[in-house]
Amino acid sequence: MSLSVATNTSAAVAHRYLKHNDMEATRSLAKLSSGSRIVRASDDAASLAVGTKLKADVSALRQAQVNASHASSVLQVADGALQQLADILVRMKALATQSVNGALSDTERGYLDAEYQQLIGMIDQISRYTTFNGDPLLDGTYDKDFLVGLDPANDSINVKINDMTPAGLALAKGIGTSADAVTALGEIQAALDGLLTQRANVGALMSRFDHASANIAIAIENTDAARSVLLDVDIAAEMANFASRQVIMQASVAMLAQANQMPQNLLKLLQ
Repeated sequence: MSLSVATNTSAAVAHRYLKHNDMEATRSLAKLSSGSRIVRASDDAASLAVGTKLKADVSALRQAQVNASHASSVLQVADGALQQLADILVRMKALATQSVNGALSDTERGYLDAEYQQLIGMIDQISRYTTFNGDPLLDGTYDKDFLVGLDPANDSINVKINDMTPAGLALAKGIGTSADAVTALGEIQAALDGLLTQRANVGALMSRFDHASANIAIAIENTDAARSVLLDVDIAAEMANFASRQVIMQASVAMLAQANQMPQNLLKLLQ
């Protein structure tokens, strides 16, 4: 290559390498600053696509975990109310049993019936006004789905609570006579059986949601780890790369300075 003072080819080459090394150092610095291995799609388009999908899955799974906790809260509220209903039915059974007592007159049975009616009213109040976020839980209308995964078709759990109102439990209207009390005893026992079955179902659902939440936590951990491998920067490796780029940049600057001196050396030939 000929030597010329008009065109400094060596300086142009040194400048090109300096720009390239500066760009690579800037990219490395951006990765270190953002914590992401992929700052631009051109860094790794395939990993960006897969990693973004995994990131979306992690976000959805975190919300699914919240859904499971909400479902557990709903069931806990319902179970507490069902416990109160069970206690009331136990008292009602005791009153009905007392009413079937030949030593009592109808007047005394009327006193028992007064309490019995109040207890039926309490069952009605609890069953109609036990709510969660404005939704009645025990009047037979609660039928909700909770998504505890990523697939609505397979990862939804249905929560349905039967009618626990006096009408739904088919309770007798009174125990004012011995005959009515005998009838009431059979109906109260049937109501207790239905209520205990409902409590068992609520308990089973609570256990299912607890296990679903634990499974989601594991899924979040593993999915986030996979996302991290694809998208998160390896700080140690990138710091080593950044340090290397800095050294190369310093060398490029030094060589560009040397290249800029070459025409000055050629001019000495004209002296």
